[in-house]
Order: sequence, then C-alpha cells, then structure tokens
Amino acid sequence: MDFRTVYTTCAYCGCGCGILLEVLNEDVIASLPVKTHPVSQGSLCIKGWNIHEFIASDQRLKKPLLRQGADLAEVGWDEALDTAAKGLKDVMAKYGPDAVAVLASAKVTNEENYLIQKFTRAAIGTNNVDHCARL
Repeated sequence: MDFRTVYTTCAYCGCGCGILLEVLNEDVIASLPVKTHPVSQGSLCIKGWNIHEFIASDQRLKKPLLRQGADLAEVGWDEALDTAAKGLKDVMAKYGPDAVAVLASAKVTNEENYLIQKFTRAAIGTNNVDHCARL
C-alpha cells in the first residue's frame, strides 16, 4: 500500500487555494485544505473539498477525440490541434475574426485566463471573449 499527500493548487477557480490531495496507490481519494496557505488560510469551498472526485470520473475526457462521420474517434494530439487550428483559420478567413468567440474557464488560473484573453484579442483579433465565472 502506497499512501502519500500531494501539495497542489485547487483548479476550480482562479483564487489559487492550497490543497492537499491524499493519494492511495495512485488513486486520489480525498482533498484537504492547507492551513498555512496565504490565500485559503486553512479553508476550502465545497468545490475544493470535493475536487478529487472529478479526477477519476469516467465522464472525463482524457484523450483528444475527432468527429469522423457520426462517431468520435481517438486521435493524436498533433492531429487534434492541427484540425482545430485549421477550423479556426477557415472561419476567420471566410467570416472575419469577429465570427469567433472564446469562452474561458473557471478551472484554470487567473494567469491562464489572462493568456486566453490576450490570445483572443491579439492573435485572433476580436474582443469576443468571456468567462464562465465572472462576477
């Protein structure tokens, strides 16, 4: 039996609360607050307390899928990213950059959300960017 505790950052919002994941034989079984963390100060919201549950969910996508006809087929990362980039370029070429919108996530850090909005505005050329957890 291999039991360990892994210090990490909660992925549910951009606050960056400190959590301890309890790992038993490579399975994450629980999460606990970090008492000395400067942001969370020993507290977690209900999502933080239960963050370990989505890690092993059978509904979680773990590999890229590409639609082939009516089915989804597993593909490599290079093929998936090339297909997504081509689709984005095709839409922008045909309809312009304002035909594209980007929805950022609450499950990434504030820094990652900053990069998402910067990519949307600078690389794509549109202000059509929003965030699912904005106040």
